[in-house]
This record gives sequence, structure tokens and C-alpha cells, in this order.
Amino acid sequence: MKAFKLLVSTACFMGMAVSTHADEAATLSIEGQAFTIQASAPSHAENLDEVTSGWIYRTKETRALQLDDFDNPGFVFVDKAIDLWNEVDGSEDKSCASCHENVEDFAGLRTTLPRAEDGELVTMEDLVNECRTEQMGAEPWKYSGGQMTGMTALIGLQSRGMPMNVAIDGEAAAFWEKGKELYYTRVGQLDMSCSNCHEDNYDTMIRADHLSQGQTNGFPTYRLKNAKLNSTHARFKGCMKNIRAQPYKVGGDEFKSLELYIASRGQGLSVETPSVRN
Repeated sequence: MKAFKLLVSTACFMGMAVSTHADEAATLSIEGQAFTIQASAPSHAENLDEVTSGWIYRTKETRALQLDDFDNPGFVFVDKAIDLWNEVDGSEDKSCASCHENVEDFAGLRTTLPRAEDGELVTMEDLVNECRTEQMGAEPWKYSGGQMTGMTALIGLQSRGMPMNVAIDGEAAAFWEKGKELYYTRVGQLDMSCSNCHEDNYDTMIRADHLSQGQTNGFPTYRLKNAKLNSTHARFKGCMKNIRAQPYKVGGDEFKSLELYIASRGQGLSVETPSVRN
């Protein structure tokens, strides 16, 4: 924790912050659809009174990019995914559209993922690759690769505006508990956990970044930093590298459990896929 405090103090001393508070008065409406970006925290997020979208912690210029789909750079990748949706691939001479005629039929799916199935935790990336290998006879895509993030953004877009509502009981409970443990476990040379930034110090500037609650309701998200769509697990990996820890495997059990736990902390927030962040 001392290392984290030193980083925060150094950032403030160097005058790198342009704003120190989230714009809680801001409202998000896209294509005439209003989004819930602030909600009462679910009872299992016992250390929070309110959950907030990462959108309100960004600058006005960055927030504006998400207000119109034409301006949102994430839609370049969504458009490419539409082509992939209709592209025949694999030994079965099938495309996604061969089995799923309308991508709109996936409305609501994004709100429920990850989910437990037959003793395993399943993400949207898992579902996509299962269709590719089992139905199309095609090679699986890289978990956080460009084809995958484009396709998960296209599918996630169908749930945009709907509230996050992952299951954390029953078969999912053990995975949720593991994710919670990971969220609060200090790792790396800086001896930090997810909670140090996104629970203890959100709405604080660290170096040039305004810390949010680290909600995942906007993923895949377009980041100005690297000019592409980023998956949830890629962001987890980046966070772990920032605290000088050895990241868990992208697509592995640890990150899947962590994704479930963090998704559950955002219950009630609207799906924003594809969101825009810095």
C-alpha cells in the first residue's frame, strides 16, 4: 500500500492531473437510448454504496466519442465482425449466419456472462470458439485477438442498454468466491490487489489516469491508448503488468473467475459494448 500511496502522491506533485472528480451529473444516451451509469451497489459488493460506469471518469472529449455510433471508433471493428459473421470458414462450409441467421437474437446474452455450465465457467469467447470448432470445423480464434474482440463486440452490442445480471449462486458460487479471493489478493512487486485501485481509491488520479471502479460492462472497449478493441482479460493482464505481477493466463480459470466476480459488482449497470475509454 505504501508503494501505491507513493505513486498517487508523485502523480499529484508532478501536476499530471487535469481533473480529480468523476462527472456524476453526466448522463449517457446513445441513439436515443438512455443508459444506467450509476446504480445502488448489490448487497454482495459490501464495500460500495454505489456502482458507477467507467464512462463518467473520462474527459468530456472521450465521453463524447461514445455518444454517437458514427463517432465511436469501436464500430470500425464491429463492421469488420459483420463480415466475419457472414464469412464461410472451416471444413463444414458454414458461417456464423448459417446457424444464427440474425445476430439480434443474442440480445441479453452479454448481461449473463460469464456463466457456469456443466462444472465450468464459460465466457462469450468460449461460446464463439465452441461454435467455430464444433459447428464450423474451423480453427479457434485467439482469445483476445482482433477477430475475437470484434465478434464479441458485435454480439455484445445486441445487449446494449440492458442491465448486467450474472448469476453468482448455485453452480457459479464456487467460481464467484474464487474471483472474489483474487480481487482482494495482493500480488506483484508493488504488493497490490484489484481492490486497492478500484475500491479504495477510485475517483483518484494516479499518474495521468483517473481511476474508475474497474467495471466491465463496457467491454470489449475501444482504448485510445492502443487504438483497438480490448477484451476484459487483456485489461486484466495489463493491470497485473502495471503492478509488476506475473499475469494469469488470458482465457484461463483465474481470469474467468475474476471476470465473473467483477461483472457481479456491476449488477444493474447498462451494457455499453463497445465503450470508449482512454
